[in-house]
Amino acid sequence: MGRKKKNYTFENIEVIDAGARGKSVAKAPDGRVIFLTNAIPGDVVDIQTGRKRKAYFEGTATKFHKYSDKRAEPKCTHFEHCGGCKWQHMKYEDQLFYKEKETIQNLQRIGHLELENITPILGCEESYFYRNKMEFSFSSNRWLTYEEINSEEEVDNRNALGFHISGMWDKILDVEKCFLQEDPSNEIRNSIKDFAISNTIEFYNPREQDGLLRTMMLRILSTGEIMLVIQFFKEDKEKRELLLNFIKERFPQITSLQYIINSKGNDSIYDQDIILFDGRDHIFEEMEGLRFKINAKSFYQTNSKQAYELYKVTRDLAGLTGEELVYDLYTGTGTIAQFVAKKAKKVIGVESVPEAIEDAKGNAEHNNIDNVEFFVGDMKEVFTSDFIEQHGQPDVIITDPPRDGMHKKVVEQILKISPKRIVYVSCNSATQARDLALMKHKYKVANTQAVDMFPQTHHVENVVLLELI
Repeated sequence: MGRKKKNYTFENIEVIDAGARGKSVAKAPDGRVIFLTNAIPGDVVDIQTGRKRKAYFEGTATKFHKYSDKRAEPKCTHFEHCGGCKWQHMKYEDQLFYKEKETIQNLQRIGHLELENITPILGCEESYFYRNKMEFSFSSNRWLTYEEINSEEEVDNRNALGFHISGMWDKILDVEKCFLQEDPSNEIRNSIKDFAISNTIEFYNPREQDGLLRTMMLRILSTGEIMLVIQFFKEDKEKRELLLNFIKERFPQITSLQYIINSKGNDSIYDQDIILFDGRDHIFEEMEGLRFKINAKSFYQTNSKQAYELYKVTRDLAGLTGEELVYDLYTGTGTIAQFVAKKAKKVIGVESVPEAIEDAKGNAEHNNIDNVEFFVGDMKEVFTSDFIEQHGQPDVIITDPPRDGMHKKVVEQILKISPKRIVYVSCNSATQARDLALMKHKYKVANTQAVDMFPQTHHVENVVLLELI
């Protein structure tokens, strides 16, 4: 028999900080850190530990002796179970404080960087209903609350349309009202669910690999245009058309209504054919007079209004005069490249996803921007000395890599060509700090500013300006 895991109970412990991945921080009597999921700084609690590591515990607050003055009343009735908005119980100004604090600490602790100028974090004007894209899953076997499990009453309807419960790939939380996406998001979702139940259109069961309705993706842009993509597990023409015709008639404001038939093991859409049912196969977002065409597979920042603020910070820090050659690494669909193009001599964008580059080229042509060029390929393979020789020595590099940061070869190439300025945009300040540490012998951090894109969560973007020493 294996050794039984020993849990610990600590009483009257003050929560002192908010840490990585949205967890709060307390300290055990022996000085070891305790990471908590259901408390915030300023709470005084009793803690039951679950997992013990060498240097820390993971635990849950089981009793609250004192509630923090940083607490807010969560708006969402699903807050306790959903896990999507982990900081909804914290006042927004305190969320911003801890986001900025973690960003600065990562740069200093991981990167050992000297920060000459820290511009205060830029918060969102709208802390709810800010996402332009949401993805929901159907399930015929919804997640049940402890109250429902312990109740003697039989649960008749197990259909759900909502979000995955954290750590449970086959359990979906049924969502009545979500505060992340503006109306008519909730109305569309609930109407589809009710119609499907009323007309016995089967919800998907991931364990049994059976059912019809699998997922729905909904985009609502600042232009008012709406895209809805329904994913079916298999073809059932009669039921599929019944549902899609209902949606078309009930919500005529939908600009793009599309569907997918996907019978593979996972529900990723990027290798699937997307079929247009009504409207057009794309929608448009706008920013400073620029129009960006977005299709079902396009990547676009999920907070449209704050993306505009992020791009303005990026452009301002780049300090462009109209004479610079700019390289935009990890350009995605070329949004930043086109946004800065009018203040640059020329912009070169590089991205590994072919579909994204096609979108970038199409958008640039549509926007009549003729001083941008886009190239596709793995960054570490494309961004070479031959590439620089062919396209020119950049004066400024803007880089916006994925969460893992830049490949070491990319960092080495940047150091080799040594542009005057680098603007590093990151959604992960830990990997950003790691990359900056590799460049600190040649560059100083002239400015850093966090930009909050995701209120009610611990996620935050950070923009750093590097200048040659």
